[in-house]
Order: sequence, then C-alpha cells, then structure tokens
Amino acid sequence: MSKHRFHGRFEATGRACGWVGCEEAGEFRAPGPRSSSFDGPGDFRWFCLDHVRQFNAGYDYFEGMSSEEIFEAQSPLHGWATSSRTFRPDAGVDEAPRWADFSDPLEAISARARSHVRERRHHVRGASSVFSPSEQRAMATLGLDADADRMALRRRYTALVRQFHPDHNGGDRSREGRLRQVVEAYQLLRKATAFA
Repeated sequence: MSKHRFHGRFEATGRACGWVGCEEAGEFRAPGPRSSSFDGPGDFRWFCLDHVRQFNAGYDYFEGMSSEEIFEAQSPLHGWATSSRTFRPDAGVDEAPRWADFSDPLEAISARARSHVRERRHHVRGASSVFSPSEQRAMATLGLDADADRMALRRRYTALVRQFHPDHNGGDRSREGRLRQVVEAYQLLRKATAFA
C-alpha cells in the first residue's frame, strides 16, 4: 500500500468507498466510529475523494461531548493532567522516600532501589538460595549478612584490606593469610549474580 505524500490517497487498498451506493475505490481515510485510544489506533472509514470531502465537511470532533469535556479537550494541557506511572511516587517500588531523612536526593533514590533489590532477592528465591555454597563461605569470610548489597560488599572489603594489609600495620606480615582470604572472597563475590 503506497501513500501519496501530499493529498492522503492510499492506492491499491482494495477497499470500496464506504458511502452508501458508491462503487468507486475507497482510497481516503476518515475517522471511524471508534477513535484512537489505549487499545490501539481506532477504526477508519474509507471513502472516494468526493465522499471524503462530504464527510469532512460535516464531521464534528466534539459531537456527544459535554461543555466541560469540550473545554478540557481544547486546553493546551489536555492529556498532561495525569502523571505517567513511571514518575508517580507509587511506581511499583514502594512508598515515596522520606526526603527529609537524606541530605542528597540521589541517596534517597538509591536507598529505595537497594531496598527493592533486597526485597526482590529474598522474595523470589529466599535469602539462602541467592548465594552458592562457595559464595556463602565468602560472605562469612567477609562477615557480611545475606541482605548486603554491592556498596556494603565494597565498604567491608576496603575496611578489611586496611585492617590486614602490611602497609597499614607497620610492615607486620602475620596477617597476610587472612588478607589473601579476604581478597579471594571479594573477587568471588564481586562477580556473583546476587550483586549484579
């Protein structure tokens, strides 16, 4: 089906004109009984050139609307009155964050997202099945709970490296074995799907 660019003719549609008694090809589209909505583009009527002109001359978009609905439809803000689900406070994560509890709005948003991820992790598979046995041993090595997130993993790793590294202990190498365990546990956990 090709569409002429300037006058709205659709050639080779195979449709007859929808005007009663007309046998010409219906090459021009006009609004149908069901208008565009959430469910799709709506229905169209197909007419020949003469009958689409007649239809358009008598077409009333506001037919059947009350004066309040007409006023609302003519408003420049029509359609913007409702917020998209993505931007509503109840966007499927949880209730809106208490902004006063945070100094930075990004902290509030990340805390909300972390709690959602943690909740989903426990709800979908249960806390113990999120980690493999080797990952559970690594979590114990680092002293982390099953609900820890990537930021908590990184903070704990940094704190333990500072605690056990010889450069932070005046050159004392007696804790190198423990440091090696911490590094190996972190290397395993940072690639774990639970922290993705």
